[in-house]
Amino acid sequence: MTDHHIGMIVPSSNLTMETELPRMLREREQLDPRNRFVFHAARARMQHVTPEQLRAMNAQAERAATELADARPDVVATACLVAIMAQGPGYHCTAEDAITTALRAEGSSAPVVSSAGALLAGITALGAERVAIITPYLKPLTQAVVDYLEDAGIQVVDSLSLEVPDNLAVARLDPADLREHYKRLDLTRADALVLSACVQMPSLSSIQPVQDAVGIPVLSAATATTYRILQELGLPPTVPDAGRLLAP
Repeated sequence: MTDHHIGMIVPSSNLTMETELPRMLREREQLDPRNRFVFHAARARMQHVTPEQLRAMNAQAERAATELADARPDVVATACLVAIMAQGPGYHCTAEDAITTALRAEGSSAPVVSSAGALLAGITALGAERVAIITPYLKPLTQAVVDYLEDAGIQVVDSLSLEVPDNLAVARLDPADLREHYKRLDLTRADALVLSACVQMPSLSSIQPVQDAVGIPVLSAATATTYRILQELGLPPTVPDAGRLLAP
């Protein structure tokens, strides 16, 4: 049996990444009991999803990575999609490189993934060129996500902003509501639906039901991050009932 140690850099007010990610990987353990997953989190201060607090949180990532290095993780995921995307197209590469440098300085060889880069990778893995997205953000931040995706060659055919600026309030949103929210989107040209373009907005329990209803792949920032973590661990990226990206 192998224990895989997963380090996470999360906003101080994030409640969802530390529940949805372990939930998915616990389900995966049922498929493959030989591989178990252990989680370690470092926090970066952020309470409200504003450009100023997002920039301040990014500035704490290297400190958080240095702390995680002491736990000798096998992979590190930085998990605030909009904090990275709000800095401009391609910034996930800069963020991942900075965290990697901090880890290497402490003797850690762990690979680094970001939820922002993972979402791009997940959409690409599905072969999707056109997506619709749901975010909890105010409209200007949703537009930053749209611009980021489109700079990467992914067309956003429609988007929905739930406009919840308090990050703790985002974590309290009922994921079941997404089963109605998606109906406000025009999916006629979409190859895939990003049900939650935010690792703080709960969505896991609605991913499979919405996919069954719409007939196109449905993913989230959290399922995409799980996909990339499993890839970096050298394990098949499979989790039952978590959408087509992670389909066994």
